[in-house]
Amino acid sequence: MKKSLLIACLCFLGMVAYAQKETKVSIETEYGKIVMLLYNNTPQHRDNMIKLAKSHFYDSTLFHRVIPNFVIQGGDPQSKHAQPGAMLGNGEIGYRIPAEINTEDCHIRGAVGMARDGNPKKESSGCQFYIVTGKPATDAELDNVERTRGAKYTAAQREIYKTQGGTPHLDGGYTVFGQVIEGMDVVDKISAQACDQNNRPTKDIAMIKVRLVKKKKKFLGIF
Repeated sequence: MKKSLLIACLCFLGMVAYAQKETKVSIETEYGKIVMLLYNNTPQHRDNMIKLAKSHFYDSTLFHRVIPNFVIQGGDPQSKHAQPGAMLGNGEIGYRIPAEINTEDCHIRGAVGMARDGNPKKESSGCQFYIVTGKPATDAELDNVERTRGAKYTAAQREIYKTQGGTPHLDGGYTVFGQVIEGMDVVDKISAQACDQNNRPTKDIAMIKVRLVKKKKKFLGIF
């Protein structure tokens, strides 16, 4: 009896620990809500996003760079009160995040990655991020990326790239740290907006509110 109770307790604790590992962040826009799942194998990027969401850093920042079939990008603090037509993308928070690039996380459609400048260590921006829209890739394109980055795609990764799409040429160059799990229709609406010659939407598209998604509490009764 005691042994069975101990096993049950251990299983319960394991389930709790597993649930605590899942982190989601929501972005509210005038077009709807986007929900991103943050990966645990990129902890520095995950924790940075958690910190910025908790401090409301992103509230009122714009999606300032929108390229159809590629990405939508935002998080520049200078975009909060930017004049119409002003070039954006150079605003920063004052630090970089060490690269956490791996072969598991790819730039498939809906992937969330951190922007960066041309620094040789491939360190990420402390605040600017992008969401991949992308387009379907061919086997030849994927073969070329494999040769360039020196790593093979799994059969599952290839299938996703060929059917759902993405931006595989970014793999190995930027850290992917999450995935959109709700609201890709919202991302597509943003991606379809008219832009100027600098890829800034002619109509401002703000992140109205960026917050951590609160975990739902589950009641486990014993009868």
